[in-house]
Amino acid sequence: MARIAYILLCHKDPDAIIAQAERLTAVGDYIAIHFDASASAADFKRIRGALKNSPNVAFAKKRIKCGWGEWSLVQASLHAVQAAVEAFPRATHFYMLSGDCMAIKTAEYAHRFLDENDKDFIESHDFFASDWIKTGMKEDRLIYRHYFNERTQSKLFYAAYEAQKRLGLTREIPEDLQIMIGSQWWCLRRRTIEAILEFLRQRRDVVRFFSTTWIPDETFFQTLVRHLIPRSEIENRTLTFLMFSDYGMPVTFYNDHYDMLLSQDYLFARKISPEAHQLKQKLGELYASEGVAFQISNEGRNLHGFLTGRGRVGRRFAPRFWEAANTIGPDRDLYLVVCKKWHVAKRLIDQIASETNLPCIEYLFNEADAPLPDLGGIETTLVKRSRHRRAVMRLLFDHFDTDKLVICLDPASLDIVQDFCSDRARTHVLEVQCTYSDDYLVGHAHRVGLAGQNSPAATVERLLPTIRSDLAYESEQLRSAGLDRFHRLRETGDPAENVAAISKFLGVPKDTAQAILRLDYLFAD
Repeated sequence: MARIAYILLCHKDPDAIIAQAERLTAVGDYIAIHFDASASAADFKRIRGALKNSPNVAFAKKRIKCGWGEWSLVQASLHAVQAAVEAFPRATHFYMLSGDCMAIKTAEYAHRFLDENDKDFIESHDFFASDWIKTGMKEDRLIYRHYFNERTQSKLFYAAYEAQKRLGLTREIPEDLQIMIGSQWWCLRRRTIEAILEFLRQRRDVVRFFSTTWIPDETFFQTLVRHLIPRSEIENRTLTFLMFSDYGMPVTFYNDHYDMLLSQDYLFARKISPEAHQLKQKLGELYASEGVAFQISNEGRNLHGFLTGRGRVGRRFAPRFWEAANTIGPDRDLYLVVCKKWHVAKRLIDQIASETNLPCIEYLFNEADAPLPDLGGIETTLVKRSRHRRAVMRLLFDHFDTDKLVICLDPASLDIVQDFCSDRARTHVLEVQCTYSDDYLVGHAHRVGLAGQNSPAATVERLLPTIRSDLAYESEQLRSAGLDRFHRLRETGDPAENVAAISKFLGVPKDTAQAILRLDYLFAD
């Protein structure tokens, strides 16, 4: 059976470290601790005193001062790994943790998972070919030598960097290595760890190279595992669940994240808030539990984005100046069919097209594969269409050689609705207001990734009021936006009122509006 040696890098909160070590070792696992040498000596003494009698706890023989982006983080990891290898000969796996991590599965589940998956779990992408690095320095992390800490010695860091660039002092990457990059939170088998340590004893040149690269904790183990282990034995993922906000900051988990965390396909989560006492207590009790069944749905990232994004739609960025300056054209009529149920809107515009011969386009700003004519390339991606939406509309009017055009929009796209309504063109808006059964909302949650097929029914049910409220909020925002030429078609509305709404929206006779609405399954799900 798998037995895990946890590699813990930490620098604060001795009580939490002691509790974490006691939890993880209570079920027979091990832990090797490196406590930052720049942290409180009294805190370290307290940790050692509390854990000194535990045979399943080891400490790195050498403590060093660690800094973000430095080789010191890798060196500290190696010190703790070496201590674990020597102290725990029965350990089968080595799992990197921080003091902010907590288990979101039982030890029983973790051991069984590792027994059934004889692989190394480490995120590793090609350094140069992947887009793992979104902004900032890339190749220069490797080809120049970085001796100073970018955060605490910024002037020296960039002075040394710029001097090397001016003098052309680049260096070669070890020719037999394919540099990889990924998250520093890994779980490696014993034979992999032993292979790495033996490799480092033989290849001091590799140690010298990485010791002066920038942020080597994202490249060192990732590169060596790929160099030493067959690709078929590597799972390119971390077993620690972590997310980042829109601003690149780690997402912190709180008390109300418990159910969501347990349903993710990971063994640990990072970061748990120090103030989330209830969550920490429940997760702490969970690890030693037996017979717990987990329903993996893996909707965490989509669900978090949905919940944190409520109320911000269309309000984060101001319109670009070139969008505000462009115009669709003062003599054109743009008809916006705004509906959350896309299949309903598509049926409606099919009817409009057949009864009026108006050109109609489906959700071109919401659906990546919306059918569009060739517009010279601007139509090829959703990003391009959204960035240049007025230009896209002008091209569509020109393509169809018309002054009247109908398109569909999702109610979440209020910023697009307002943008078009502020144009000199005459923009008409029809909100198609539908009813939403619980079954539909459950299906919607699955379609947009807020829930997985295996999400517990109770968890999904608790989510439904939030989704229903969000849909009502979008409708309310649309109605309260003060739009001219605004009309509403309601599933529960009086047929005569709906006919009148279509007639006014399109400016067509009532008999044409009646023909458009004669589809008896218009609102069917």
